[in-house]
Amino acid sequence: MGLRTFIDLAQLVLAITLIVLVLLQAKGNSASAFFNREAATTYRTRRGVERTILQATIGIAILFCVLSLLNNLLPKLGF
Repeated sequence: MGLRTFIDLAQLVLAITLIVLVLLQAKGNSASAFFNREAATTYRTRRGVERTILQATIGIAILFCVLSLLNNLLPKLGF
């Protein structure tokens, strides 16, 4: 298994994980926030699991971007 194949598989796994994490975040939002102005403007801190999911989403998104850049630069470097 070559380096490019490994990076492609890692990107696929990270993409699926990122989709799941984003959907988990959206599940916690209230649908009434779209219709109720007060609910949309209320400031709420993220605690516990919400905060962990947010941090994991940011970390995986950064890793996905780095792998994407690396995947595009490898042919130019001769790999």
